[in-house]
Amino acid sequence: MKGKTKGQIEAEVSEAMIKFEKEYMGRGPTETRTYIIKDMIFVRLKGVLTPAERQLAKDDEGSLLIKQVRVRLLEGARRLLENLVSELTDAKVVSMHSDISTKTGERVIIFTLDRDLESRLPG
Repeated sequence: MKGKTKGQIEAEVSEAMIKFEKEYMGRGPTETRTYIIKDMIFVRLKGVLTPAERQLAKDDEGSLLIKQVRVRLLEGARRLLENLVSELTDAKVVSMHSDISTKTGERVIIFTLDRDLESRLPG
């Protein structure tokens, strides 16, 4: 992390999350943005649903099923994601939170860290 700007770390986290989505979930997002906000990293991934999931999401039961499966998959990869973020930020991940919208196909993941990164990084 030494010498890196806030924007560079945000870009590295975005790239790592895209790679994770492609390799672990089987499909990458259409757009990814990462924001460092004090002691949090906020990742917004757009277009993460597969065509089959979009069909399934047309009713409430299907939407619930997608959310349950996606939560289970992400929980299974929690340690991997926490280590990835820790390596890129030199900070310990305290917690990870996520949700997915079956209406918009967006997923958000928030990592809370053991220290404020924003105040320690240039630009």
